[in-house]
Amino acid sequence: MYSIGRKSDYLAKFVETGSKLLAKCPKCMSSFAKFAEHKDLDHIRNIGISAHIDSGKTTLTERILYYTGRIKEMHEVKGKDNVGATMDSMELERQRGITIQSAATYTLWKDHNINIIDTPGHVDFTVEVERALRVLDGAILVLCAVGGVQSQTLTVNRQMKRYSVPCLAFINKLDRMGANPYRVLSQMRSKLGHNAAFLQLPIGLESKTAGIVDLVQEKALYFEGNYGEVIRADEIPADMRSEAQERRQELIEHVSNADDTLGDMFLEEKVPTVDDIMGAIRRACLRRTFTPVLVGSALKNKGVQPLLDAVLSFLPSPGEVKNYAYCQDTAQGARQQFGEVSSEDGILLSPERSDKSPFLALAFKLEAGRYGQLTYLRCYQGALKKGENIYNARTKKKVRVPRLVRLHANEMEDVNDVYAGDIFALFGVDCASGDTFVTNQKLNLAMESIYVPDPVVSMSIKPKDNNDRDSFGKAVSRFTKEDPTFQLYYDTDSKETIVSGMGELHLEIYAQRMEREYNCPVILGKPKVSFRETLVSPCEFDYLHKKQSGGAGQYARVTGILEPLPMHENTKLEFSDETTGTNVPKQFVPGIERGFKLMAEKGLLTGNRLSGIKFRLLDGAHHIVDSSELAFMLAAQGAVKEVFEKGSWHILEPIMSVEVTAPDEFQGAVMGQLSKRHAVITGTDNNEGWFILQAEVPLNDMFGYASELRSGTQGKGEFSMEYCRYAPALPEVQERLMQDYQESLGLGPSQQKRKKN
Repeated sequence: MYSIGRKSDYLAKFVETGSKLLAKCPKCMSSFAKFAEHKDLDHIRNIGISAHIDSGKTTLTERILYYTGRIKEMHEVKGKDNVGATMDSMELERQRGITIQSAATYTLWKDHNINIIDTPGHVDFTVEVERALRVLDGAILVLCAVGGVQSQTLTVNRQMKRYSVPCLAFINKLDRMGANPYRVLSQMRSKLGHNAAFLQLPIGLESKTAGIVDLVQEKALYFEGNYGEVIRADEIPADMRSEAQERRQELIEHVSNADDTLGDMFLEEKVPTVDDIMGAIRRACLRRTFTPVLVGSALKNKGVQPLLDAVLSFLPSPGEVKNYAYCQDTAQGARQQFGEVSSEDGILLSPERSDKSPFLALAFKLEAGRYGQLTYLRCYQGALKKGENIYNARTKKKVRVPRLVRLHANEMEDVNDVYAGDIFALFGVDCASGDTFVTNQKLNLAMESIYVPDPVVSMSIKPKDNNDRDSFGKAVSRFTKEDPTFQLYYDTDSKETIVSGMGELHLEIYAQRMEREYNCPVILGKPKVSFRETLVSPCEFDYLHKKQSGGAGQYARVTGILEPLPMHENTKLEFSDETTGTNVPKQFVPGIERGFKLMAEKGLLTGNRLSGIKFRLLDGAHHIVDSSELAFMLAAQGAVKEVFEKGSWHILEPIMSVEVTAPDEFQGAVMGQLSKRHAVITGTDNNEGWFILQAEVPLNDMFGYASELRSGTQGKGEFSMEYCRYAPALPEVQERLMQDYQESLGLGPSQQKRKKN
């Protein structure tokens, strides 16, 4: 893999060296871009880099760009030169040393075009990871050699599973004190459920990190030169040969369990060749039945080039991933244009890099650029040339494409055309994240959209100066369009503008961006948690809406049951029409559903939304003249109010999965802090003087915990949390919320007639 003995290797070395030279010249760089455009499918990789907070994703991306010749200097995330990493192009990112927005780039490695998306690690920006994984073919899961599998690692792993994205694991930060990659591998198997094994072993750990042992090729690799750019292959150190042999056998056994071909060889006791092992790893990795584990230290420039080789060897090209579009038009024309059609999976798209098939692309990210809205797209089929027209499948609007660009962080490079498998961007397109674009308007075609989690934290927001309302409106309009988890609405009861997001950091970042980018300082009020109201037990209703005031009247009667959904579905609302006969004409049923959904927007206990409820419409009555859709909508609203009066209700609150890491001597103090916040401890782990505690805590009790943890652990403790589920709130919490709501409406305790659990 690392020698240069074959003709293809000479070409690879030429491309690698030439790309570094080209990167130093802007004119040549455009040639580099054109050369990168016209790759065949086998020579393209679309990958994402995802991990828990501070695992080294952005540093790894910086090394990849340097070794592939995309940049000529490396910078650190929190560097002393105040330049910051290439992919952290936002000023706030460089000041805080964190990634806030996913950033796209592309580069060349050994004659392969690699499109890379670097994603944030904080759970507050989880939608950035969601939409990146939606359009990628493979991913690198980065794990810290000290922290191992952490809470956000679990989230990223679930997201990869949701979109069936094959991945490599890269255990980073071998140079850190307390690094233990063997423990991380064990956690991958136990916590993530991966069939994983080492492809490489570290030669030394912590300050003694010297290189890595390649178990497949059976050689040691050392990274020399000023920046680790020179790879020296050598014999495996004598003191590691026994371990290397054992780990190689373990690798073959794990891959054999996932690949029939290698499994047969293993059972027949045949000795597999290097090509046999590599082929089996690739097949198993593409099926997500095996996860190759590589090791290194991005900061110390060790292990990055073999990781790039593994991306080419084991992650899929666009042609090896099946992508489907969904079309209501099942006419013969659709079948002729798209070929294979499956009733379950939709229409299989052709990954061929030509204009033989109709163009189709998915918009996965929006961003306000210097020249208007910048829309990131992934092309799944066909080709698009500059100057052509495209159609938004959702809005049916036609858009001319005056400019096509490929992205390198915040820099743009013009291209004349894009093909299936490419990630690109264009300007001036009015669309939403998840929209599908086609060149053939006649086909009613769309791709599966992107999963967007519900916001969990709400705060009141207003500009400090009323004269800044125009700037505030522009900022809110832009940010809510860019980020679907950042939502804003006006509460008519409290007369406040409420902003919702994925966490306090999420909302704080947007408040700072409003001040920096729009010169509009804002005031954020006390966080408000998104509580929910739900039924405890089924309740029947029989409501008659009748109104006569001269002329046409209103008449509608609805009969049925309002019942709670199972606990694992308590964030949903369901409507079921179970009527028979003509007592409730079918044209009025949508009005009943609309009335139910409108009432669910605001409950009568605390003013929060209803969830976890199913509206079963069993029967009703109508009048030949006076009945209408409006009358039935009002009847449905009246039925829900009736159930509020006689049903038993309770309040749900969001529960968060919290992971706390701190030195052992503070374990008692940390558990005491969490118990005061009504935490349920779900697990503990110890690692060389540090403990890791997992707990489930109501979000309403987590505000201000960051400062409390820091003060209680001398600044050494850290925590992360992510949404887990909704669960019934404690009785005292329910009582307080109901009382506060009644007081806000100007009602006393005696006027509260609602039943509670």
